[in-house]
Amino acid sequence: MAYIKFKPTTPTRRFGNVADFAEITTKKPYKPLTVALKKSGGRNHHGHVTSRGISGGHKQRLRLVDFRRNRYGVPAKVLTVEYDPCRTARIALIEYEDGQKSYILCPDSLKVGESIMSGPQAEIRIGNHVPLRNIPEGTPVHNIELQPGLGGKFVRSAGGVAQILSKEDAFAHIKMPSGEIRMISLNAFATVGQCSHVDRENLILGKAGRTRWLGRRGKTRGMAKNPVDHPMGGGEGKSKGGNHPQSPWGQKAKGLKTRRKKKASGKYIVRDRRK
Repeated sequence: MAYIKFKPTTPTRRFGNVADFAEITTKKPYKPLTVALKKSGGRNHHGHVTSRGISGGHKQRLRLVDFRRNRYGVPAKVLTVEYDPCRTARIALIEYEDGQKSYILCPDSLKVGESIMSGPQAEIRIGNHVPLRNIPEGTPVHNIELQPGLGGKFVRSAGGVAQILSKEDAFAHIKMPSGEIRMISLNAFATVGQCSHVDRENLILGKAGRTRWLGRRGKTRGMAKNPVDHPMGGGEGKSKGGNHPQSPWGQKAKGLKTRRKKKASGKYIVRDRRK
């Protein structure tokens, strides 16, 4: 897996790069496990823009990825490794012994033809979905459940990897990619190995058009607007204006706490990612 640089024939080509897709084994998805996506452009049913910064983007089909992997004890064979337009990681199409197929997040170095399994009796090897209780300390994992049976919620993007530090009572202490250390039930499941497409951090889009293909519209800075359009706009030349950073409707952008108080929301966080 690598990124290809081009000859600088244009300003775009000078800096942009693209993945070589060497690990991809097929160009077409398994159609029964896909759903057509309808673009909203950030508009609600009245046609009013309610989410700024969203554009149409390229036409996509959503791959129905199985994050639960709850067919315990049934071996499955990896058929293909595929590109998913809706996520940064690669996905793999697997087929169980009874012929049922499903998509899973593809771990790094998982190859076509290999056999994987999920369940308490599965071996500790790359691609297997195993309870945290059975995984040794120090093992890299991804696709981690927050609560047992609800499917993987943590560490699902390209190159993501978490590490099991220790186990105490009914919980495992897991170090997340952000640096946060969190307690998760030993009955929760996780997939062994690192998430695929590790080189994703080296991607350079190179031009605004590629960002639009991804469904993101360019945003104008508030300071570049007129006072009628934004609280931070106006002034002669480049001026700060003395206002705190805020939205067009006056909500402070730095330091204002907007999260609702939840019961025991930070109870299971051993070390915060910000510290």
